[in-house]
Amino acid sequence: MQIYLLVACDRLEDAQEAQLKTNLPALQSALQTYAETHADKGVSLINECDSEYCEDWLLGISQGAKKSIHLKFPVNLFNDLAKQYDIDCEVGTMENNKREPVSYFGKEEGKGDSFLIAQYMGL
Repeated sequence: MQIYLLVACDRLEDAQEAQLKTNLPALQSALQTYAETHADKGVSLINECDSEYCEDWLLGISQGAKKSIHLKFPVNLFNDLAKQYDIDCEVGTMENNKREPVSYFGKEEGKGDSFLIAQYMGL
């Protein structure tokens, strides 16, 4: 199963949007480093932040997952990013480049639990 984790970039208030724009380089760097470090495990960077409008952005990672343990490290990464940069995250499945959201977590939604998310995904 192909999964994705994204920084929630839509439905932000003005202050949240300004903060996200300020933190964008640091978030891109952290996600790029994670993707490069775990490329051998099929992790790839999603970095489509060319629009001037945050709601059009896609920033995160995708990877394969067969067991709940495969969600542990990426969910922990996004929990850490949420805590550090006051963001929310979306996690879901991908099939034929179509994303299906499964859960949200982060600053507003609370800490993500990889085991529960895996259960929602049927892993």
